[in-house]
Amino acid sequence: MDTTDNITGKAPVRKGRNLVETVSRRIREAIVGGELKPGDKLPTESGLTQQHQVSRTVVREAIASLRADNLVEVRHGVGVFVLPPQDGLLQSGLRHVDASRVSSIIEMLEVRAAIEIEAAGLAATRSSPAQQETIFECLEMIEQQIAAGNATVESDRAFHFAIADSTNNPRFRELLEAIGKQMIPRSLLGDEDTNISPADYMVQIQKEHSDIARAIAAGDDSAARDAMRTHLKGSQHRYRSLIRRT
Repeated sequence: MDTTDNITGKAPVRKGRNLVETVSRRIREAIVGGELKPGDKLPTESGLTQQHQVSRTVVREAIASLRADNLVEVRHGVGVFVLPPQDGLLQSGLRHVDASRVSSIIEMLEVRAAIEIEAAGLAATRSSPAQQETIFECLEMIEQQIAAGNATVESDRAFHFAIADSTNNPRFRELLEAIGKQMIPRSLLGDEDTNISPADYMVQIQKEHSDIARAIAAGDDSAARDAMRTHLKGSQHRYRSLIRRT
């Protein structure tokens, strides 16, 4: 019986392994090896779950990892497509990271994911027009600071606080405030200069922010959760990649 999958020719993912890492690695290898070319559309989420014999959650996180590394683009309602090579984005974006702090950063991102994925979904169904306007004002502030080459830590926090406020459940903001300034990974990297990340890295982060804001404004709670998951899980994968390099 042939148990290989359609993309990589390898056996299905087995229990006891890091499923997300395995699936993302297989697709990554197919892209790097030329089996999947720029512009190619990946199988559907259902198709990938069958090919790799994993859950939809594993597939979503694997895609988030690939998206974080700028290997694929998610077009909502259309599918996931392979992007042209863009070497250096990850390395340049995280070049100043103090490796000894990476574990703490990942732990904080895991906590935030537990809080903010649900917050994004609730914001999509509960936010008022005024609250949505505040979210987009924060988004615009980040954009202006990126263009000016300034640090975006505080405006980034304000963006996530605005989403928490839009749940109309004050506990979400209280939880994020309890985390403090360190909720934004760049604030844990070291000296003040490291809070200013290269423009190409920030463009990727800002695109993720924009996807979240637009899903909330559209009232699409599923898309809002997915966009926040992509943002925070993608950040986790970006930092985990540093550990793998050390």
